[in-house]
Amino acid sequence: MTASEKQYLLSLARRTLEQYFDEKTIIEVDEEYMPSFVFHEKRGVFVTLTKHGELRGCMGNLEAGKVLYQAIIENVLAAALFDPRFPPVSQEELPHLKIEISILSEMKKITNLETPEQLLAYLEKKKPGLVIKTLTYPIREATFLPQVWQDLPEPEEFVNNLCLKAGLPADYWKEVKKVEFWEYTAETFQEGEDFDAIKG
Repeated sequence: MTASEKQYLLSLARRTLEQYFDEKTIIEVDEEYMPSFVFHEKRGVFVTLTKHGELRGCMGNLEAGKVLYQAIIENVLAAALFDPRFPPVSQEELPHLKIEISILSEMKKITNLETPEQLLAYLEKKKPGLVIKTLTYPIREATFLPQVWQDLPEPEEFVNNLCLKAGLPADYWKEVKKVEFWEYTAETFQEGEDFDAIKG
């Protein structure tokens, strides 16, 4: 994705929040004037909001359900208003929020796992975005984006916390025959980055 495309999507997310809080309406985009065909692609998307470096909201879709720009509009509003871990964002907070967008690759199932140690070794090598999903009812599912490795760099700590996020015991991931794991990568960019300086 080009620097201008990233800037456009971040600006769209920011304008979505500003218009919602100013006018209580959802922004409308004229597809005819989209700057690139990429915004017509359907991709998994997560939008993360931070305030002074602390998480303030994060919502998204693992599967490609809507075209990219629509997914960003919906998820930036969901992150601001409907993340159950946090109270809704207030208008006064907007200037202090930083928006981060993650565009996901297709998910790939991690196969041939016979032992917990195999999973840890695989994660240590790849450091992917990860989904855990139980194979028995009630189905529990959760994901960590690839950038969560920055805060949880040890594989065991990473999957322990992922299990807790899914409402499972921290060591449930060791039951490798009762859960499945899916991996993905993400192209992540945020407000304040110098895209021209880091490209290439």
